Parts: sequence; structure tokens; C-alpha cells
Amino acid sequence: MVELKFCGLTRAEDAEAAAACGADYAGVIFAHGPRLVDVARAKEVLAPLRGGPVRRVGVFGRQDPAEIVRVADAVALHVVQLHDGAGPDALLMLRERFDGAIWLVLGVSGALVPALDDAAARALDAVVLDTSAGGRSGGTGVAFDWAGARAGVERVRERTRVVLAGGLRPSTVAEAVRVLSPDVVDVSSGVESSPGIKDPELMRAFAMAARPREER
Repeated sequence: MVELKFCGLTRAEDAEAAAACGADYAGVIFAHGPRLVDVARAKEVLAPLRGGPVRRVGVFGRQDPAEIVRVADAVALHVVQLHDGAGPDALLMLRERFDGAIWLVLGVSGALVPALDDAAARALDAVVLDTSAGGRSGGTGVAFDWAGARAGVERVRERTRVVLAGGLRPSTVAEAVRVLSPDVVDVSSGVESSPGIKDPELMRAFAMAARPREER
């Protein structure tokens, strides 16, 4: 059964709603954009999840590995997710210093899935496939060509787990799961009433669409 990640959380009540929807992961953003939080705010947002089964994810940009580890330790993250083209050296250094899971975003342009570097693959626990647009490797809220990218996604799957992001919403996630069979589906803007403010009804609808009743 596909796992669920609700990302870009900025309020504790949205973290609670994610848990109520059966989320496997809940994410906060340390990179950039309207959902950006600092360490203190991240602790407040994720506090309802302490001691529960939902794994806490931090999304990072161009911070160096030492800073990422400092933040991950302070917030007690289970997963760090790296954007902005983190190279193999940074990944391997982070692998040595961080005991949790490491996810790397690969930006998909149209149907073109970038090749995964061998050294990077050895350091990773998953690849997040998101849409590359406007000079950004992810976080665009736009879907890529799922059917056209299927072969490229399969090549990634041979190396590591696949997290699917980019333009997912309650009305589209079932088709995305059917076409690409990701290990995890990752949603942020697709379940919001405004940037950073999650809508609990949309969150529930997303979870139900991603996991049809017969799978529950």
C-alpha cells in the first residue's frame, strides 16, 4: 500500500490532521518559500507527532551537511529531504553524520527523469520525483508527464524507493498511483486553502483517493 506524506506544514493542527488521515510522513520546510519555518516553529508544528508513528521530515535547500544535521537533531527528524542539486560528496558526508533516512529530489522536466549518480544512490534511502520548472527542481505544485516518465521512474526504482510529488491533489492522486506505483505520494499545495494552510477535508479526500477502501 502506498505511503502518505503531507508536506509544507506550518501549524500544529495540520500535523494532527495528517496523523488523523493515516499519514506515514509529515514534513516541514527549511529551504525557501511561503511555508518556510525555523527550528523553533518546526518544533511547535511537529510537537503533536512526538511518540507516534508518523515520521518527521525536514526539507532543506543549500544548507551544508553540518547545518542540516544540527537542525535535524534539534527537531528530532527521521528523514532529511534535499533539494537544489545536492552532490554525492555532500550526500556521503551527511550519510556519515545522520542516522535517519536521506531523500534526494530529482527534478523531472516533462517526461525526462534525470539519471541517478551511482555514489548518490548508495547514500540515499529514496528519491523524490518532482516537477522541474522555472529553474526549480521541485515545490512547483505542477505535475509532470506521469505516463511518459514511466520508464525513467522504473530505472530509479531499481536503485531506491520512489516518492512521487508535484501537482498531486485529491482528484489526481489515484491516477498517479495507478500509472507509476510510487512507494510514497507527497502532497503540499494540493490540500491547502491558502499557502501553508492545510484544509482537513482535502487532506482526508487525498488519503482516501490514494488508498482506495479495498486497500484499507
